[in-house]
Amino acid sequence: MPQSHTVGQGAEARQIAVLIREGKGPPVVWLGGFKSDMRSTKAAFLDEWAERTGRSFLRFDYSGHGESGGAFEDGTISRWLEDTLQVLERFVTGRPILVGSSMGGWIALLAARRLIAARPDLSPVGMVLIAPAVDFTERLMWDRFPEDIKRAVEETGVYHRPSAYSEDPYPITKGLIEDGRNHLLFGGPIQTGCPVHILQGMEDPDVPWQHALQLVEHLPGDSVSLTLIKDGDHRLSRPEDLERLIGAIKAMV
Repeated sequence: MPQSHTVGQGAEARQIAVLIREGKGPPVVWLGGFKSDMRSTKAAFLDEWAERTGRSFLRFDYSGHGESGGAFEDGTISRWLEDTLQVLERFVTGRPILVGSSMGGWIALLAARRLIAARPDLSPVGMVLIAPAVDFTERLMWDRFPEDIKRAVEETGVYHRPSAYSEDPYPITKGLIEDGRNHLLFGGPIQTGCPVHILQGMEDPDVPWQHALQLVEHLPGDSVSLTLIKDGDHRLSRPEDLERLIGAIKAMV
């Protein structure tokens, strides 16, 4: 049964659902992807692994996702980053290992920057990023949208984008795109203060493997490993992918 934590005040208040498994070692924290949730295949697999090995593991749903409150259409990178930071400050003791999938990879890097500055006691001891969709609102969405879709977003405030992962299209709002521009990381060095291991499928239609290479180029001075999986897709949820994920996490401690 998830615990609940209130983030924001007044009209911005939303209930964030959190699942915690007590255990040893640096807490492993799952940061899910855009429109995903904490009961996804990879998150559930990590929880089973944590149970078997007695590891500390935390997962949660961003607002508008899964079991948390709020509307998905109100979501922005700022909002989901705030959810993440408040959950870490409320429930995590000690420096965590952040495991970020797709959008969660971008959130992990943004959270690390904030924590290094404001809460070094909670700054990550390591990061594992799965197909990290850094700057995706701009690089992987807006820059790729044809002019008619850009006009639709500007004029109506939303574009309902078909998805290979859901029967329902994903609403891409003008607010999401505009807010994302306040958090862009490419163009300057990205400091994490910890080792980073990136897992990237080369058959990923959503986050090209070249995007992961570009991220590596922006991580100067940190210990960075990149595993390219030649036949890997975006989800990287096959048994062999999940074993790679566990191996990357174990190497962090």
